[in-house]
Amino acid sequence: MSQIAALPFLPDAVIFDMDGLMIDSERVSVECWTQAARELGLPFEDGFWLRMVGLGDRDCERLLLQRIDAGQVAALFARCHDLYEHRTHAGLPLRPGILELLQLLREHDIPRAVATSTRQPRASRKLAASGLLDFFDVVVTSSDVAHPKPAPDIYLLAAQKLGKDPTRCLALEDSPAGIRAAVGAGMTAIQVPDLVHPDEELRALGHRIVGSLVDAHALLLPHLR
Repeated sequence: MSQIAALPFLPDAVIFDMDGLMIDSERVSVECWTQAARELGLPFEDGFWLRMVGLGDRDCERLLLQRIDAGQVAALFARCHDLYEHRTHAGLPLRPGILELLQLLREHDIPRAVATSTRQPRASRKLAASGLLDFFDVVVTSSDVAHPKPAPDIYLLAAQKLGKDPTRCLALEDSPAGIRAAVGAGMTAIQVPDLVHPDEELRALGHRIVGSLVDAHALLLPHLR
């Protein structure tokens, strides 16, 4: 942690991505895409699915249309959706440190929002099933904006709904698309990589990159003592 720059201020609000950051769901998603493609006999290498991490449905569809036709895309989405709903019905594991971080922010009355590429009502169902929904003042999803991540719209709307200046907000993300969205919104951003690690182009954005949410927690503590 010594080489990670300190946060410049106590944020007026903290805005969280959901999948891969708070909920350990990206692995399940990749497994469902992989299984669905195999069942349908579609020609995808396993590494392809990592390109979809953090993207909304429309951007995922555009990627798939580069490889298969529209009918195959629809069938793949439908089968993956069924597999994913079955896997996530009872809730998914939480990422290490998320409950402690949310409790810390709640204790200090720092507003909290979710900004996720998952659409409604699935986003709220997943948060509720994982026991996280009640921690948040606002939940913003790709259903609420014209342009999903990596566009900044989701983060800007979350700040607006909280009544906060985006430049005074902290964003926590795992994916490259999410980091581009948060930085584009003018927020201070911390990346906690999960399945996809930042390349040199992403690192050039200058955001903080930490190994876990425990490390993100540690960056906040000096402002809360």
